[in-house]
Amino acid sequence: MSHASHVDLKLVPPTETLRRELQSQCRDMAATLDKSSPLSKQELESMVRRILAEADQPEGYVGWCMVALNSAFWWEEVAAVPYSHRLLFLPRCPHHDSESCTTPGCSNSQACQWCRLTEFRHRAEKLGYQVLVAEGSPQALQTIVDGPVNAILGVADLNVLERAVDALISLGVPALAVPLLSTSGDTQLVDEEWVAEMIDLAASPSHAPAHGYLPIMRSARVLFQRETLDRLAPPLYSSPADNQPDGEAWLLKNPLAATEALARDFLIRGGKYARPFITLAVYAALCKDLENEHEGPQSMRIEESVERVALSIETFHKASLVHDDIEDDDGYRYGQATLHRAYGIPTAINVGDYLIGLGYRLVSRETPVLGAEVVADILGQLSDAHLRLSQGQGAELTWRDGANKLISVEESLEIYALKTAPAFEAALHAGFRLACPLNENAQWISAFTRHLGIAFQILNDLKDWREDASNKVHPGGDVFGGRPTVLWATALATLPETERAELESLAETNRPTGAALKSVHELYLAAGVFEKARSMVEKHRREAIALAESVQRKHLRRLLLFLVDTVLEDNPQRQFEVSSATRTWDVPETSSP
Repeated sequence: MSHASHVDLKLVPPTETLRRELQSQCRDMAATLDKSSPLSKQELESMVRRILAEADQPEGYVGWCMVALNSAFWWEEVAAVPYSHRLLFLPRCPHHDSESCTTPGCSNSQACQWCRLTEFRHRAEKLGYQVLVAEGSPQALQTIVDGPVNAILGVADLNVLERAVDALISLGVPALAVPLLSTSGDTQLVDEEWVAEMIDLAASPSHAPAHGYLPIMRSARVLFQRETLDRLAPPLYSSPADNQPDGEAWLLKNPLAATEALARDFLIRGGKYARPFITLAVYAALCKDLENEHEGPQSMRIEESVERVALSIETFHKASLVHDDIEDDDGYRYGQATLHRAYGIPTAINVGDYLIGLGYRLVSRETPVLGAEVVADILGQLSDAHLRLSQGQGAELTWRDGANKLISVEESLEIYALKTAPAFEAALHAGFRLACPLNENAQWISAFTRHLGIAFQILNDLKDWREDASNKVHPGGDVFGGRPTVLWATALATLPETERAELESLAETNRPTGAALKSVHELYLAAGVFEKARSMVEKHRREAIALAESVQRKHLRRLLLFLVDTVLEDNPQRQFEVSSATRTWDVPETSSP
């Protein structure tokens, strides 16, 4: 939410009468809306504030009404989804596990409100729903993007909805939700009539669905399935099967195929594929806008060429990851040993170089279809992004290996602008140029992606203080890895001289300990770096939103707002703020896996 944090915007209207009145007004508003593209969170909040002002109700109901309006917006879209392709997201009862209940009285469904939700679960399963009982959104998000699920229905505490279902709103996934009224089984837990109405929503596949971002997101991921990759960029050599146990032995027997096989395997290994999604989504949004302006772009006919350009954006990104891992001597990537740890530095460098070459080839060979001018423009932007990224990485390495560890906040932000923004800019630029000439749009694209890239990198700094066991990441790796983060720069600018000297001394430790990591964390807390970094994120988020809202083309504007929501989506579990005394401090990974 974009307003002051001291105002509680997640209050639940206290009476059923008031809830139904607000829900009815939300449905009336939704009936007037264009459903050809998902609503952004900014649009939802603006409309809800208007509803509350007209109803003379307090702004504390903003969060609840956003859920109600979003549900009303997607109601017919969800009706178009068969029951078997719907996912019901339910909260876990605090009194028992998902299989059985040992709390006295809970065997009687009338005695426990949580058991009433279990009845709804059984009701949904009989209709054919998939059901997920969980505390948060990661599983739901993964199920939505990877699986056959095309709509989500959620029942959760309003705070959880902000983190879970609200994230699905940002993804453009058709979503209905009912907020919990209470988390106590002794009082009414939920508007049961509303939940029943939501679950029993009749499947009407004949209804024409709205156009969300989920199909494009899935298309971006499909690009990196082996079959699609082989179609768009046919391999020169055969490669070992995915499940072949002696893959390394195969590489030794087939040295001419080794680089290609390793590069293609790394491409499909993992990642969010956000950058190719941006290219595909910008292209699709502009096609809609130009079609509405009766200027249908010729590029609508060149689907594979568009896919190859989007694929190239990720090859450049993955090449930079391979090289970054070498330069930082990181141990893991996507939960596996980094390429240089697994195959040696020379081989990893070569794989990164191969990916760069593959990226340029994917674009340049589309000249007969795209035209020389379009290809030249895209290649020019890619090469510019490549140069700026190298400049930013070079500045970081120079600082890391130098004796002077002083760096200003402004300098750290400029490194971020060079390292992170160019990839977003290249992706957005490519999607735009595939649909039409840039003309006067190049300037705002550069400014928008600069704000997006800087905020994204600051969020990465913050995430460095959260453990991620699945990817073998430990908190505090940036400090002992010698990276010039904005957190470090803020601490140096804020701490008194004695504590600043202590921080610099800790970072110079050759073999960091848990105690050293804990001390750095405490100094960061004392300097207020986490709160200041979050303020910087919000500043750049606001600037990006302002630029997006200034765009006249409707579908492109909505997409840009969506990108702000998703690229800058932050894990709300701010573990980096937890007192050092309550955490278990593990030493960052420094040895070979």
